[in-house]
Formats: sequence, C-alpha cells, structure tokens
Amino acid sequence: MGLTLEGPVELVIFVLEGQQYALPLRDAEHVLPMVAVSPVPRAPDIALGLINFHGKVVPVLDIRHRLGLPPREYGPDAYLLVALTSRRTVALPVDEVLGVREVQAGAVTRPDAVLPGIDQIAGIVTLSKGLLFIHDLNAFLSLDEEKQLTAALQEIAR
Repeated sequence: MGLTLEGPVELVIFVLEGQQYALPLRDAEHVLPMVAVSPVPRAPDIALGLINFHGKVVPVLDIRHRLGLPPREYGPDAYLLVALTSRRTVALPVDEVLGVREVQAGAVTRPDAVLPGIDQIAGIVTLSKGLLFIHDLNAFLSLDEEKQLTAALQEIAR
C-alpha cells in the first residue's frame, strides 16, 4: 500500500471536476460503473454509504468532501474506483477513470516540498496540462473517522 518512489511508478489516473488525480496501481482493485449506495447509520460524513462488491461490504468514501470540492449527485455516468487501504477495501466515486500511466519516480515531488500538511497526498507530478495529485488512501480518513466507520460497520454486521 502507498507510494514507492523507486524506479517507474504505475498510477491509476481519475478525474474529479476536470482535475486529474491518481492512486498507485497496486492500491487499485477494480473500476465499476456507479451502483446504488446504501446509507450507513452513524458513519462519518465522508462515508456516502456501502456497496456489495462480490459479496463483500465496501464503504463508499466521498473524496470530493475531503478535497473541498462541491458535492455531486452521482448518476450512471460516474464510476466507483475500488481500492485497498492497509485497513480495508473502499470505493471512491469519480467522474472518470482515464487508465494507467507510468511515471518515473524522479518526476514525483513529495507534497511537503510544495505545501506542508497535505497528509492525504503522497506525491505531485507535473504534466503538460497541469498537476497530477497522487493520493495516499491510508491517510484519507482521520483517526476519529476511521473509528466511527469501523463502529458503524460492526453495528451493521450484527
């Protein structure tokens, strides 16, 4: 899990509000067309709900909320990017998935070199058409959000 800055780095590129973002390929599991999301009582605000992914209950996390982007109603033209953290499988609603891109480790700038305190960003790549922000899903939820989500999921499992 996470970003290794040695040799080539394979990334899954996705789009939110016209901006490109990425996850390390090894953290990405699957891309799905948007499906119905079931609400989760007492989950943190960042959790939109749950989906059933091959018999597994997977929380859907609102990456837009974390990034301060305007909320969006996700319809059939959106996608879910199913990814792995060190603690659980999650699904992220995204506008579009562009595919896999390989970049050289030397092209990735550590975020603290640009703007300290962006914990959920693992690296930044300069592209010909702007910047590519690489997410660290292990830092995506705060400790309180992680505990709240775990408790909500355990309550549902009973």
